[in-house]
Amino acid sequence: MRLDINLASQPYEDSREFWLRWGTGLAGAVILTLALLTITITGWVAARHDHGKIAELRSAIAQRDHTRAQAEAYLNQPENRSTRDQSQFLNELIERKSFSWTRVLEDLEKVMPTRVHLVSIHPELDEDNQLALKMVVAGDSRERAIELARRMEDSRRFTQTHIDTEHVETSTSGDTFQLNINAIYVPDTNPGQTPKTEISKGSKP
Repeated sequence: MRLDINLASQPYEDSREFWLRWGTGLAGAVILTLALLTITITGWVAARHDHGKIAELRSAIAQRDHTRAQAEAYLNQPENRSTRDQSQFLNELIERKSFSWTRVLEDLEKVMPTRVHLVSIHPELDEDNQLALKMVVAGDSRERAIELARRMEDSRRFTQTHIDTEHVETSTSGDTFQLNINAIYVPDTNPGQTPKTEISKGSKP
Protein backbone atom coordinates (compact mmCIF):
# COMPACT_ATOMS: atom_id res chain seq x y z
CA MET A 1 0.00 0.00 0.00
CA ARG A 2 1.21 3.55 -0.89
CA LEU A 3 0.39 6.58 1.20
CA ASP A 4 0.87 10.21 -0.12
CA ILE A 5 1.97 12.36 2.79
CA ASN A 6 2.54 16.15 2.38
CA LEU A 7 5.52 17.02 4.55
CA ALA A 8 5.60 20.72 3.49
CA SER A 9 5.30 23.34 6.25
CA GLN A 10 2.59 25.20 4.23
CA PRO A 11 -0.16 23.65 2.19
CA TYR A 12 0.16 23.93 -1.59
CA GLU A 13 -1.78 26.75 -3.30
CA ASP A 14 -2.23 27.48 -7.01
CA SER A 15 -0.93 31.10 -7.11
CA ARG A 16 -1.39 31.45 -10.83
CA GLU A 17 -5.11 30.77 -10.61
CA PHE A 18 -5.42 33.13 -7.62
CA TRP A 19 -3.76 36.09 -9.33
CA LEU A 20 -5.55 35.40 -12.57
CA ARG A 21 -8.92 35.49 -10.85
CA TRP A 22 -8.42 38.26 -8.35
CA GLY A 23 -5.98 40.31 -10.46
CA THR A 24 -8.57 40.63 -13.21
CA GLY A 25 -11.16 41.85 -10.70
CA LEU A 26 -8.68 44.27 -9.16
CA ALA A 27 -7.71 45.68 -12.59
CA GLY A 28 -11.39 46.19 -13.44
CA ALA A 29 -11.95 47.98 -10.15
CA VAL A 30 -8.95 50.24 -10.80
CA ILE A 31 -10.16 51.06 -14.30
CA LEU A 32 -13.67 51.81 -13.01
CA THR A 33 -12.23 53.99 -10.26
CA LEU A 34 -10.13 55.93 -12.75
CA ALA A 35 -13.15 56.39 -15.04
CA LEU A 36 -15.28 57.67 -12.17
CA LEU A 37 -12.46 59.95 -11.05
CA THR A 38 -12.10 61.35 -14.58
CA ILE A 39 -15.84 61.99 -14.83
CA THR A 40 -15.82 63.69 -11.42
CA ILE A 41 -12.90 65.95 -12.29
CA THR A 42 -14.39 66.81 -15.68
CA GLY A 43 -17.73 67.62 -14.08
CA TRP A 44 -16.05 69.75 -11.44
CA VAL A 45 -14.14 71.73 -14.08
CA ALA A 46 -17.32 72.20 -16.15
CA ALA A 47 -19.28 73.27 -13.07
CA ARG A 48 -16.57 75.76 -12.16
CA HIS A 49 -16.70 77.17 -15.68
CA ASP A 50 -20.50 77.40 -15.50
CA HIS A 51 -20.30 79.16 -12.14
CA GLY A 52 -17.89 81.64 -13.69
CA LYS A 53 -20.27 82.34 -16.59
CA ILE A 54 -23.21 82.72 -14.20
CA ALA A 55 -21.19 85.18 -12.12
CA GLU A 56 -20.35 87.18 -15.26
CA LEU A 57 -24.01 87.27 -16.33
CA ARG A 58 -25.13 88.32 -12.87
CA SER A 59 -22.53 91.07 -12.87
CA ALA A 60 -23.69 92.28 -16.30
CA ILE A 61 -27.34 92.25 -15.16
CA ALA A 62 -26.44 94.15 -12.01
CA GLN A 63 -24.51 96.71 -14.05
CA ARG A 64 -27.43 97.11 -16.46
CA ASP A 65 -29.88 97.53 -13.59
CA HIS A 66 -27.58 100.10 -12.02
CA THR A 67 -27.32 102.04 -15.29
CA ARG A 68 -31.08 101.85 -15.75
CA ALA A 69 -31.66 103.09 -12.20
CA GLN A 70 -29.30 106.02 -12.80
CA ALA A 71 -31.07 106.89 -16.06
CA GLU A 72 -34.49 106.73 -14.41
CA ALA A 73 -33.29 108.86 -11.51
CA TYR A 74 -31.92 111.41 -13.98
CA LEU A 75 -35.15 111.50 -15.99
CA ASN A 76 -37.22 111.79 -12.81
CA GLN A 77 -35.50 115.00 -11.86
CA PRO A 78 -37.89 117.98 -12.15
CA GLU A 79 -35.86 119.68 -14.88
CA ASN A 80 -35.84 116.50 -16.99
CA ARG A 81 -39.42 115.32 -16.58
CA SER A 82 -40.59 117.09 -19.73
CA THR A 83 -37.96 115.25 -21.77
CA ARG A 84 -39.02 111.96 -20.19
CA ASP A 85 -42.69 112.62 -20.92
CA GLN A 86 -41.94 113.54 -24.52
CA SER A 87 -39.88 110.39 -24.99
CA GLN A 88 -42.59 108.21 -23.47
CA PHE A 89 -45.24 109.86 -25.61
CA LEU A 90 -43.29 109.37 -28.82
CA ASN A 91 -42.51 105.78 -27.90
CA GLU A 92 -46.19 105.14 -27.27
CA LEU A 93 -47.05 106.64 -30.64
CA ILE A 94 -44.48 104.47 -32.35
CA GLU A 95 -45.71 101.38 -30.51
CA ARG A 96 -49.30 102.13 -31.54
CA LYS A 97 -48.07 102.80 -35.07
CA SER A 98 -49.83 106.16 -34.85
CA PHE A 99 -46.58 107.98 -35.54
CA SER A 100 -44.52 107.02 -38.54
CA TRP A 101 -41.67 109.03 -40.01
CA THR A 102 -42.57 107.62 -43.40
CA ARG A 103 -46.17 108.74 -43.00
CA VAL A 104 -45.18 112.23 -41.81
CA LEU A 105 -42.86 112.73 -44.77
CA GLU A 106 -45.52 111.43 -47.15
CA ASP A 107 -48.05 113.88 -45.73
CA LEU A 108 -45.54 116.73 -46.08
CA GLU A 109 -44.77 115.73 -49.65
CA LYS A 110 -48.47 116.00 -50.53
CA VAL A 111 -48.59 119.65 -49.50
CA MET A 112 -45.04 120.65 -50.47
CA PRO A 113 -44.97 123.25 -53.28
CA THR A 114 -42.45 122.92 -56.07
CA ARG A 115 -38.93 124.23 -55.43
CA VAL A 116 -39.48 124.05 -51.67
CA HIS A 117 -37.82 121.30 -49.64
CA LEU A 118 -37.54 120.17 -46.03
CA VAL A 119 -34.23 120.93 -44.31
CA SER A 120 -34.95 119.49 -40.85
CA ILE A 121 -37.83 118.33 -38.69
CA HIS A 122 -38.06 117.83 -34.93
CA PRO A 123 -41.09 116.31 -33.14
CA GLU A 124 -41.84 117.13 -29.51
CA LEU A 125 -44.71 117.02 -27.06
CA ASP A 126 -46.41 120.32 -26.31
CA GLU A 127 -48.20 121.38 -23.13
CA ASP A 128 -51.47 119.83 -24.35
CA ASN A 129 -49.86 116.44 -25.07
CA GLN A 130 -50.06 117.08 -28.81
CA LEU A 131 -47.34 116.14 -31.25
CA ALA A 132 -45.72 119.42 -32.30
CA LEU A 133 -43.43 119.56 -35.32
CA LYS A 134 -40.68 122.13 -35.65
CA MET A 135 -39.55 122.26 -39.26
CA VAL A 136 -37.04 124.20 -41.28
CA VAL A 137 -37.84 124.55 -44.98
CA ALA A 138 -35.97 126.32 -47.73
CA GLY A 139 -36.70 127.41 -51.26
CA ASP A 140 -36.08 130.00 -53.94
CA SER A 141 -39.24 131.95 -53.19
CA ARG A 142 -40.70 133.33 -49.99
CA GLU A 143 -44.19 133.11 -51.42
CA ARG A 144 -43.81 129.37 -52.09
CA ALA A 145 -42.62 128.76 -48.53
CA ILE A 146 -45.59 130.69 -47.17
CA GLU A 147 -47.82 128.66 -49.49
CA LEU A 148 -46.54 125.52 -47.77
CA ALA A 149 -47.73 126.82 -44.38
CA ARG A 150 -51.17 127.58 -45.86
CA ARG A 151 -51.45 124.12 -47.45
CA MET A 152 -50.45 122.47 -44.19
CA GLU A 153 -53.17 124.34 -42.33
CA ASP A 154 -55.74 123.26 -44.93
CA SER A 155 -54.67 119.63 -44.56
CA ARG A 156 -56.23 117.28 -42.02
CA ARG A 157 -52.79 116.06 -40.99
CA PHE A 158 -51.56 119.43 -39.71
CA THR A 159 -53.12 122.13 -37.58
CA GLN A 160 -52.11 125.36 -35.77
CA THR A 161 -49.52 125.94 -38.49
CA HIS A 162 -47.57 129.17 -38.24
CA ILE A 163 -44.28 130.62 -39.37
CA ASP A 164 -41.90 131.15 -36.47
CA THR A 165 -38.95 132.89 -38.12
CA GLU A 166 -37.66 133.51 -41.62
CA HIS A 167 -34.47 134.81 -43.11
CA VAL A 168 -32.81 135.31 -46.45
CA GLU A 169 -29.80 133.20 -47.30
CA THR A 170 -27.60 132.51 -50.29
CA SER A 171 -26.58 128.94 -51.05
CA THR A 172 -25.12 127.01 -53.95
CA SER A 173 -28.34 124.98 -54.18
CA GLY A 174 -30.28 128.05 -55.26
CA ASP A 175 -32.22 128.53 -52.00
CA THR A 176 -32.76 132.15 -51.10
CA PHE A 177 -35.29 131.86 -48.26
CA GLN A 178 -35.41 129.69 -45.15
CA LEU A 179 -38.41 129.51 -42.83
CA ASN A 180 -39.02 127.90 -39.48
CA ILE A 181 -42.54 126.48 -39.45
CA ASN A 182 -44.29 125.05 -36.39
CA ALA A 183 -47.38 122.86 -36.58
CA ILE A 184 -49.33 120.20 -34.72
CA TYR A 185 -49.34 116.82 -36.45
CA VAL A 186 -52.54 114.77 -36.36
CA PRO A 187 -51.74 111.09 -36.97
CA ASP A 188 -54.00 109.26 -39.38
CA THR A 189 -55.96 106.64 -37.44
CA ASN A 190 -56.68 104.80 -40.69
CA PRO A 191 -53.53 105.02 -42.87
CA GLY A 192 -55.14 102.86 -45.54
CA GLN A 193 -57.42 105.69 -46.58
CA THR A 194 -56.34 109.12 -47.80
CA PRO A 195 -58.48 112.05 -46.61
CA LYS A 196 -60.39 113.59 -49.51
CA THR A 197 -59.73 117.14 -48.40
CA GLU A 198 -55.93 116.81 -48.35
CA ILE A 199 -54.20 119.07 -50.85
CA SER A 200 -51.96 117.03 -53.07
CA LYS A 201 -48.61 118.17 -54.36
CA GLY A 202 -48.92 120.54 -57.24
CA SER A 203 -52.52 121.55 -56.55
CA LYS A 204 -53.50 125.13 -57.08
CA PRO A 205 -53.97 127.45 -54.09
